[in-house]
Amino acid sequence: QVQLVESGGGVVQAGDQLKLSCQAEFLTLAFSPVAWFRQVPGSQRELVAAVGSRDTNTAYSDSVKGRATISKEHLKNTVVLSVNNLNTEDTAVYYCAASRTYDANVVTNQSFYDYWGQGTQVVVSS
Repeated sequence: QVQLVESGGGVVQAGDQLKLSCQAEFLTLAFSPVAWFRQVPGSQRELVAAVGSRDTNTAYSDSVKGRATISKEHLKNTVVLSVNNLNTEDTAVYYCAASRTYDANVVTNQSFYDYWGQGTQVVVSS
């Protein structure tokens, strides 16, 4: 059974850097579109960043553009999301999602993703 396990959340200071990892079991992330979403209580889940099956295809939400990087670490079967210069609006539960369908391009539609992690809480303290 495919599992996605997120790590790296916690309490961080505003202005610091955040690094979240998503490791997969029984799914090769090198061939999969992968995305990070986040959700604040009372709000809809929103896309943060996504990478296609082809590593060079990436996309970012306006809220993190210029501050974030999504990348695949093939040897570890992991996708990493790094966000710099954190602010309190980055506080949310962050979810990793992956698809079993190859697509070289970035996919931003949540319904495309077959597998989801359990989520990791990030709190940015001012």
